[in-house]
Amino acid sequence: MNLHNTSYPVSSGPEELVPSRYALKIGEIDVLVVSDGVLPLPTKMLAHNADPAVRATWLHDMFLPQDAFDWALNAVMVRSGGKTILIDAGLGSDPNLNLPRAGQLIRRLAAAGIDLSAVTDLVLTHLHMDHIGGLLVEGVKQQLRKDLRIHVAAAEVKFWEKPDFSRTAMPEGFPDALRSTAKHFLKEYGSQLRLFDDEHEIAPGVIARRTGGHTPGHSVVRMASGDDALTFAGDAVFAVGFEQPDWFNGFEHDPEEAARVRIRLLRQLAETGEMLVATHLPFPSVGRVAADGDAFRWVPVFWDY
Repeated sequence: MNLHNTSYPVSSGPEELVPSRYALKIGEIDVLVVSDGVLPLPTKMLAHNADPAVRATWLHDMFLPQDAFDWALNAVMVRSGGKTILIDAGLGSDPNLNLPRAGQLIRRLAAAGIDLSAVTDLVLTHLHMDHIGGLLVEGVKQQLRKDLRIHVAAAEVKFWEKPDFSRTAMPEGFPDALRSTAKHFLKEYGSQLRLFDDEHEIAPGVIARRTGGHTPGHSVVRMASGDDALTFAGDAVFAVGFEQPDWFNGFEHDPEEAARVRIRLLRQLAETGEMLVATHLPFPSVGRVAADGDAFRWVPVFWDY
């Protein structure tokens, strides 16, 4: 595996005195993980089906607070076969939910010297607001290409026509915000959608695959070139999901299926040794998966800079 941290122009200012992008090579494919910031959320949402005492012990052992902590928000830029691909678009403007430290993606892409007009394709793992909201920031649509192709699973678009939140466990206000953001997105960008059923090649070596579970059309994106491969898992995997893969996340619309998807994906990655990046793993979230009995272990890569 050849990790290659590319140099990009940066803007000065104290607001950027945090790591917010990490570049690597997957064979001939360029990958840039970009932080959209963090989401402060209740810890119960990590595992609402777990015994509270067991959940408290896990948080204690991980040196995490018991009430709430910051979930990372990561997106990925990919260059392959002459295409520039953005995978997920971050939260965007704060949707009245007191999330001031998220929604940084557009600013950080600019700081990395990436012009939005250069993006030829956009892949959405699903239509939760923290994955599509960046597209709804004022002025962003005007910067994007008129022929931008937005790839998303057909089952995902169908779901948001009449979303079912009966199996989720979200804080007050989130279901309404998710519903309204998805509706707004589909109205703004519906004509640019390129729907797929189960699997779709976006560019050479870049394949989106529907997994379902988290949402009916949730998808992952695998990048493979030569002997190297990396999967962007979206919301299929959370930090707690390695040691406790059967714990239910509050945003999962089908928790049992989400657990099956998570276990299947982690088992595959443990067997192949391929790398993993996910939306809500601590930035830059690049690492591998090791099997640990019936559970798994996260093995982050050593930073190359």
